[in-house]
Formats: sequence, C-alpha cells, structure tokens
Amino acid sequence: MNPAPEAAPLPRVTLKIERRSSHPWIFQKMVEKPANRIAPGAVVNVHDSTGKWVARALYNGHSRITLRVLTTKEDEPVDAAFFARMIGAAVSFRRDALKLDEVTNAYRLVHSEADGLSGLVVDRFGDTIVVEFFSAGMYKQRTAIMDALRTHYPAARFYYFAEEHVGKQESFDCRAPEPPPPDVITEHGLKFRVAPGSKHKTGFFVDQRDNRKTFSEFCGGKRVLDICCNTGGFGVYAKAKGGASEVIGLDLDEQAIEMAKQNAKLNNAQIRYVQADLFAWLRDVIPNGERFDTVVLDPAKLTRDREDVESALRKYCDMNRLALLAVKPGGTFLTCSCTGLVSEADFLESLRRAAWQAGRTLQVFKITGAAPDHPFLIHVQEGRYLKAVFCKVE
Repeated sequence: MNPAPEAAPLPRVTLKIERRSSHPWIFQKMVEKPANRIAPGAVVNVHDSTGKWVARALYNGHSRITLRVLTTKEDEPVDAAFFARMIGAAVSFRRDALKLDEVTNAYRLVHSEADGLSGLVVDRFGDTIVVEFFSAGMYKQRTAIMDALRTHYPAARFYYFAEEHVGKQESFDCRAPEPPPPDVITEHGLKFRVAPGSKHKTGFFVDQRDNRKTFSEFCGGKRVLDICCNTGGFGVYAKAKGGASEVIGLDLDEQAIEMAKQNAKLNNAQIRYVQADLFAWLRDVIPNGERFDTVVLDPAKLTRDREDVESALRKYCDMNRLALLAVKPGGTFLTCSCTGLVSEADFLESLRRAAWQAGRTLQVFKITGAAPDHPFLIHVQEGRYLKAVFCKVE
C-alpha cells in the first residue's frame, strides 16, 4: 500500500515589517512582492521581516488588503476541517448562545472577521442560505464553506454572490447561480418576503431586527413616517406589532416599494407607500404642516470610499435636518447610519448640526448597533458599522 502523497508546501509571503498587530488585514504596502507569482486567493504562510512565522492567510496581490489572516497557530492547517470547525462555532453561537431560533428563522450565520473568516458573510433566510464573498480567497474555498454549512442545514437551498465592485477590487469573477425563488421568513411573529439575488443586500436587513422591535414600542396609536423604507421592515413593525394609527413608507426604489407592499399584505398591515425622493417629498409636505409622532430614517450606505466621508456626513446632516422638521414636538425619532466609514462620534456630530439647523433639541435616550448575530472584534472596529440613535424631539 502506497503512502498518501504529501501536500505541497504552501507559498511563503514575507512582510516588510515585524508583525506587532493582531488585526486580520495586512495591507499591500506592508508586504514584500513574492519572487514567484502566487495565485489570487491562495492560502499562504506569512513570515515577518525577522523571518519568524506569524500567520496563515489568504493572499491576493491585486487587493489593497493583500493578506487576510485566518490563523496564528502554526499547527492549524487551513483546509476543509478548518472551515467546518469555524462555521460550526459560528452556527452554535447563533443557535445555542443567542437562541435566535426562538425568535426568527432569519439571521446572520457568519459575520466575516468577527467569526474568524475575513471576507465571508453568510445569512440564513428560512430554508435558503445566502453566501456573500468579499475576497477571492473565500470564493476559492466555496465548496468547503458550503459543505460545512450543509452539515448544519441539510435541507437548505444555497445562493452565493459577490458584488461587482468587490469582484473588481479583488480581481475575481463570481458567477452567481440562478437566484432561488423568494421565501417568507418570520421575525418576532411577523412575516417578511425575502428575495436573495435582488439588489437589496443578501435579501433582507436582519441587522435591524432588534431596532425594529424597539421602534415599534413608540408607535402605539401614533402617526408614523418610515423614510427610506426599503422593503418595509420598520413600517410593518410599527403597524402590525406597534399598533400605529397610520403609517407612510417612503422610498425612491420601485422594486423595494413593491416588496414593501407585499410585506404589509403578509401582516394585514394597512400602510401607504410613496415612491419619491426623500428630499423632494419632505420639502413639499413640510410647508403644508405635515407632521408625524414617530419618524424613522434608515438610508442605504452612503459611501465605500474614505475620500467621500465628508460628503456623506453633509448628506446625513441634510436628510436628518429635513426629517426632524417632520417630527411633532415631543415625538420620537430614530435615525440610522450603516456607512461603516462613518464613526458613531462623527454621525452624532452630523446629527447635532442637523438639529441645530432645524431648530430642534434632541434628547438621545438609546444608541444601538446591529443585532447580536452581527458581532465585532474589539481590535477590528471595521465590523461595527451600524449606528441607530433613538431620540425625543423638542
């Protein structure tokens, strides 16, 4: 009987510096150019400038994030067993520690760096599992990833994709399969139709689950405005769970409005949806005295580019100023930012400016982020992207 062939040694990548950080991203400027070409997405051994082995990582010479560290244990190979172990731990955290199955059948299973799998996001929507790749290396490992997920969800349908800008940045071509048919998920007793493969993220914004529930508690008998309503989450909660007297949902996206109408119908919620630009609509109705007891503003991400952060902050200020003018004195206002490059401190400062310009005083009584199935590592603050600020408006 012949012995099994030994695995080929991993390529070696050397840093220009000593490794003094535990952050899983190592940028291009810190990495020596390898003597021989290494395929994008390859697993490599990383040595620092002293020659010391420091990590095993996914390599991509085309990307600004050239190395994504997966393990700092020299005796831990990055193989199918590694992905099975890491994904098993992530799934167990959601099921056993957070007990999310008692609340919903839609939640994030893998949240990239926070679960030790930089460049990978996995969401569960009922019987559909959606895998989003943010790196060529994770795309290369897709079979091991989906095999590991299948052990926990044997009956699941799978859909995977990468956004076009990610494919360009990471230099890989992710050919997504045909999207699965829309599914209906449940969350805190409410139903929502989700459509993986549509342009709305992985299908539904599960990160706002707890904020939707909290928001609904301020809607009883109230007139509610849901600005940038997307597929209707906050508005449906306000009416079907919170008992709002009237809800108006506002969004520019025709496809999102159509899905929001379906979600309202699923929950027997009477909601009026308006397809319009928020700036034009608010400037039109505010002079007519249109006011609401409870308002939520939850716009899409405003920028991915550090150069555009100042412009994004100005836009946050402008939209919050107008939204505040639509809130009755004594009313409740929830404002959100999912732009990861905008810090909580900067977002609050833009909100302070908006309140001053609107002539309103804001009493902030709660600041939250994403639901706990979207954790972040304390040394990887980039994972903390969502800010949700609850205020009383005077």
